[in-house]
Amino acid sequence: MPHTRNAKKRLRQNEKRRSFNRATVKAIKTQVKKLKEVVGSGNMAQATIEYNLLAKKLDKAAARRVVHPNLAARKKSQCAGWLKAKPQAAST
Repeated sequence: MPHTRNAKKRLRQNEKRRSFNRATVKAIKTQVKKLKEVVGSGNMAQATIEYNLLAKKLDKAAARRVVHPNLAARKKSQCAGWLKAKPQAAST
């Protein structure tokens, strides 16, 4: 446990940041699951909306350095691939 006033304040700040960061990462994971579910159902209009929400969350998290920018780019690319692959699979 911290002893000095400064160390106690840093502990409070770190706990606050940690809870915010964990909530942000959890929201991103939930959004990815939603997108995967909607893409699987075949509703591409809704999937595009969900993808845009996911991209926004990823960009915000990367800008705040909650997640690494390369992770955000990788996830966006991966999810965009799902959107592109689905219409081709439906037409064949």
